[in-house]
Amino acid sequence: RTTWKMRKQWYQRRVRGVQSEHGGKTFGKLDLSAGEFFHDAEKDIGLKTMENARFYAVSTELSTPVESTEGKTLVVQFCVKHEQKIDCGGGYLKLFPSTLDQTQMHGESPYNIMFGPDICGPSARRVHVIFNYRGKNLLLKKEIRCKDDELTHLYTLIVRADNTYEVRIDNKKEQSGKLDEDWDFLEPKEIADPDASQPEDEEEDDLEDEESAFDNDVEVESSSDKEEAAETPETPEIKDEL
Repeated sequence: RTTWKMRKQWYQRRVRGVQSEHGGKTFGKLDLSAGEFFHDAEKDIGLKTMENARFYAVSTELSTPVESTEGKTLVVQFCVKHEQKIDCGGGYLKLFPSTLDQTQMHGESPYNIMFGPDICGPSARRVHVIFNYRGKNLLLKKEIRCKDDELTHLYTLIVRADNTYEVRIDNKKEQSGKLDEDWDFLEPKEIADPDASQPEDEEEDDLEDEESAFDNDVEVESSSDKEEAAETPETPEIKDEL
């Protein structure tokens, strides 16, 4: 039977030994805990942030590296609990390529997938699903609102071999669709050419049409003014004499 001590030692070996040492930011400290409230003290153990207003950068290698997802379904799943009901902070994770230097990981380190909740103020409370494709980070076009209470929530991303996806929160489907429709993986079918110019004959025809339309408008207004003037009796001019 796995004991609390054994689980904690496993977490220490797998996670706490790969804290980023990248300069420029002072990363916050992490501990292992089931939190202030839990169902099972041993089974609910996880990483707990110990300092407010800090960035955190901890990584670990997968026990089974993912060499290719071709013809397979990829599932990314983890739990998040904000016990202090934060107003600004991210609880997302990133899947990095095997070339990552874990000791130098930072916010700009290239990644393959970023997934999870991000809270910034009362209006920006979303679930990020970002894919890196050909060096660009592609954001999901649809909005998925994350949970912002103090309870534990299960976030799941499913990417299938038929190029469809699904995002679940607490095993409830929140969003789904096709990858090529909800991210800009493909180039637009029509791209405006900044060097393209309109043929001169077309420009002249358009100019003549505009001038003709303008002349017609002036004639109508002039005719109307004349009729109005004819119907309105002329007022005699009165001069003051001293």
